[in-house]
Amino acid sequence: MGRVVLVTGTSRDVGRRFARAAAADPSIDRVIGVDVVPPRGDIGDVSFVRADIRNPVIAKVIARENVDTVVHMSVIATPAGSGGRTAMKELNVIGSMQLLAACQRAPGVKHMVVKSSTGVYGASNRDPAMFTEDMGAKKLPRSGYAQDVTEVEGYVRGFARRRPDVRVTMLRCANVIGAHVVSPMTSYFRMPVVPMVLGFDPRLQFLHEDDLYDVLLHATTHDVEGTFNVAGDGVLMLTQAVRRLGKVGLPLPALALGRVESMLRSARLADFSPEQRNLLTYGRGVDTTRMREVLGFTPRYTTAEAFADFCRSLGRGDRAPLATTGGSRA
Repeated sequence: MGRVVLVTGTSRDVGRRFARAAAADPSIDRVIGVDVVPPRGDIGDVSFVRADIRNPVIAKVIARENVDTVVHMSVIATPAGSGGRTAMKELNVIGSMQLLAACQRAPGVKHMVVKSSTGVYGASNRDPAMFTEDMGAKKLPRSGYAQDVTEVEGYVRGFARRRPDVRVTMLRCANVIGAHVVSPMTSYFRMPVVPMVLGFDPRLQFLHEDDLYDVLLHATTHDVEGTFNVAGDGVLMLTQAVRRLGKVGLPLPALALGRVESMLRSARLADFSPEQRNLLTYGRGVDTTRMREVLGFTPRYTTAEAFADFCRSLGRGDRAPLATTGGSRA
């Protein structure tokens, strides 16, 4: 018998595409996609169940479908797309708590994969050159997506202590980028003029959307537990990224940028937040040694290659060849 995998967050493109890829893997017997609204687009052999993970009914879905592996992808970064910040926090934090409570009561669940974010490390002028998995944020996030992710990780660690028989794999992914990704970062780069913080040129790391699907599938089908930073090799400076997009960067004092952010949020042109402003000021780098040596995964795209492919999807930038480095589609 193959694995029976439940995937949360399948109404969004990233969740739907991963669920479809998982359903095509021969080592997986069935994939059940769960969300509050049906996915838009082809879901292949995925069985969709309309359910809200904030509701205890999710426990009945897990029991009825004999789920042994849960892939949690419902921690979202876009308040506008989820009905505002309050609804976003409720979905991220309360939804994760209910899902973990359901998994704790389900003896058949043996493996949990959580898509987390390098946002848990924050971004400040006191940061190390590279964060490793055993480091914490120098300044704990007090709002937004980063705070949600930090809280969710805490609940996941508590779940792992209460259910030591369950393998828990936490993937701290760098900013995911690609043609099908809708996020604060991709919205920022899609703007006609790119606002920047005057006097700063932050380091950025990216993960190509195809590598996200690959690493999630790798973690789902391999019995490796632990927390792993996931990012493409190398870094890209913000000024380099703007040049490769062929766009104009607009350096602004931090106070003025804050006002621009408010206007963009009001006009629903971009989901700017204080955490994103910090990232675009100080940047962030994560060490991915454990990803390669322990998880056994290598992305196909470097940070620069992932961004080049994103530029191509917008019809901009140099038409560099696609990445051909060895990755994992296990």
